[in-house]
Amino acid sequence: MTGFQHAPSCNTKRVTIGAMGTLNVRTDVAMETALRALAGDHRSRSEAVRYAIMRTYRELLLEQAGEDAERLRNDSDDQAEMLAIQRFMGVAE
Repeated sequence: MTGFQHAPSCNTKRVTIGAMGTLNVRTDVAMETALRALAGDHRSRSEAVRYAIMRTYRELLLEQAGEDAERLRNDSDDQAEMLAIQRFMGVAE
């Protein structure tokens, strides 16, 4: 069967969906406190860590987008190119 791997001496079936890694993290008291707060009653520790990583990554992307927008806002060559495109599309005079 495609997607299943059989171990030679048992009946266990494994499905490999994609390449996922495992991350081991050493925690201190502050990290454990934060992890308990993020996990709460509704998330596992792993889910809490994934949530924190993805939220931090999203914040990083938004920060980079803001920096890019500021840089482009002050770039006269980019402004001229955007105006030329808008004129070509008929949305600017």
